[in-house]
Amino acid sequence: MDIEDLAERILAGERRALARGITLVESGRADHKTMARALLERLRGSGREAMRIGLSGTPGVGKSTFIESFGMMLVAQGLRVAVLAVDPSSARTGGSILGDKTRMERLSRSRQAFIRPSPAQSHLGGVARRTREAIALCEAAGFDVVLIETVGVGQSETVVAEMSDLFLLLLAPAGGDELQGVKRGIMETADIILINKADGDLKATATRTCADYAGALRLLRKRPQDPEGFPKALTVSAALERGLETAWAEINALADWRRETGHFAGRRAEQARFWFEAEVREGLLARLRREPVKGAMAALAAQVEAGQISAELAADELLETYLGESLPA
Repeated sequence: MDIEDLAERILAGERRALARGITLVESGRADHKTMARALLERLRGSGREAMRIGLSGTPGVGKSTFIESFGMMLVAQGLRVAVLAVDPSSARTGGSILGDKTRMERLSRSRQAFIRPSPAQSHLGGVARRTREAIALCEAAGFDVVLIETVGVGQSETVVAEMSDLFLLLLAPAGGDELQGVKRGIMETADIILINKADGDLKATATRTCADYAGALRLLRKRPQDPEGFPKALTVSAALERGLETAWAEINALADWRRETGHFAGRRAEQARFWFEAEVREGLLARLRREPVKGAMAALAAQVEAGQISAELAADELLETYLGESLPA
């Protein structure tokens, strides 16, 4: 593979080249990892920057419908939109349906849009480990907005905030008890909560739900990266394409304020540090899966199972042998 040629084609905005580049960074092969690093380094100085928007929501809330309607609205404004949709993977086989592209038929046909479904595999929060590299490739390809869709709502989902500029939480109209089912951690991470399906018989319920979440947001501790009035809750109808322009206006207002105050650039710098530390941890774990550490670990695990040694002492012995350090007392 000619990395220089691939990089030039990605910079020219070729969608096929972009897809090939993302396949490369997602590959687990050692030679592909080396080429992926070279590609990312080649593109790192492109100077292009997209609005990175993370999106999460409960299953059935209408994430795909929202993304398609929202994406089509942005395309109509002349913007190029990339969607990185992370599908849940089977815990048994590792397989994934990758059905998001078929559910976004209109957006997938647009030449101004790019949709890339990826398997979540076993990584935290349903976010594929290489999604952040895919974001970098989409930015280099000249996309103006990158939407990162993740699965489910839970404490681990907050990892998406470490690769996005703004985080949207999409929820369905429901009774007051439903508020108890949303983890505080993801509420604290959300910049804007969107109550979808605010149409027909559910419109009044959606309005009440929006008021409930707005009240809950006011009880949370004020964050330094938010202007007055944020985070906030809004109602939208993805099916009828209502409220989308208001949501986009609020997204831009928040992003503009953060740029003016330095929070935007500061947050990206913090994220770069976060992912550097994550790579170090992943590298250390990868070494544990290789020989001779793998064999030594299996032997010690057998002793732990048999009750011959405590888990703490076994871990201390393994780390001291291969890292030259003992666990802190």
